[in-house]
Amino acid sequence: MSELTVDHLVYVTADLEAASAALEALLGVRPAGGGSHVGRGTRNTLLSLGGDVYLELLGPDPEQEVQQPASRFPERGLLRTWAVKAPEIEATVATARSRGYDPGDVNDMSRARPDGVLLEWRLTSGSGGGLGSGGEVGLVPFLIDWGETEHPALSTPGGCTLVSLRGEHPDPSAVTPSLAALGVELEVGVGSAPTLVATIDTPNGVVELR
Repeated sequence: MSELTVDHLVYVTADLEAASAALEALLGVRPAGGGSHVGRGTRNTLLSLGGDVYLELLGPDPEQEVQQPASRFPERGLLRTWAVKAPEIEATVATARSRGYDPGDVNDMSRARPDGVLLEWRLTSGSGGGLGSGGEVGLVPFLIDWGETEHPALSTPGGCTLVSLRGEHPDPSAVTPSLAALGVELEVGVGSAPTLVATIDTPNGVVELR
């Protein structure tokens, strides 16, 4: 199985508007409204990280009756997890399972952009499927397949480029087998807690987001 590449990074926050403003100050680019995930209690803003990679800011949607647990959305924003491109998602899941790691079931998802365009995609539920089950950082990515939908990176504000992505963990050997089973390459060093660190080239210079 060929190495899977980064699709997007997920930055979670309890206050989407405040986090969008804070990241605009840090990165020099204002994330644009992406839309609501109807029935899941979340909404997002987005900005491109170059090519077909983007940063998703994800937070609770107060206009929905469904609400996610508060533990998933820290007051201080956090780079929580990431997704890799899997255009043959079922085959990728089957291969990973044969190697001893279960990425989870494949789920259908959709949201409408502010301009009314409907985006549809499929993703795996493992590693939080974008959130993390209890607020933890997910060093092992989830899988995503956009099918025929236009990739979000193509319609979001540009100016930033993802330079590198790495992880930290108290015991890197606890996550490297799962990464290998997926066919994903991620440098994981020793750190006090599971952490994702993105190095981004921005109009404000090179910055680290974690």
